[in-house]
Amino acid sequence: MTQRNQLTKGLKQRVMCVENKNGDIDGMAARIGWVTFSKTGKSVYYRGRTLAKANGVAGNFMDVDSREEYWISGVKKRGSNVHWAESVEVLIDDDAHEEYKRLKSA
Repeated sequence: MTQRNQLTKGLKQRVMCVENKNGDIDGMAARIGWVTFSKTGKSVYYRGRTLAKANGVAGNFMDVDSREEYWISGVKKRGSNVHWAESVEVLIDDDAHEEYKRLKSA
């Protein structure tokens, strides 16, 4: 079982917003898709990347290979899923559409 924290909510995987602060994620600055968590909840796995919890602000992560910074947050009903200081386009992964719709309407 994954350790429960604000990010994991005790789940092994969930649909979340992942934003690359330094570039893009396969052609987009931000994506909504399925992420999985390490048992401790301190690492997030998304689209072949391992994102480790960075010290400081909640939601900040660093790609262990490229050292790029990421912002990860839950899906918000109001639709403002990206970091408040950014204005970027978000793409929803094909396999996450149904769960994203369910979360938005819950």
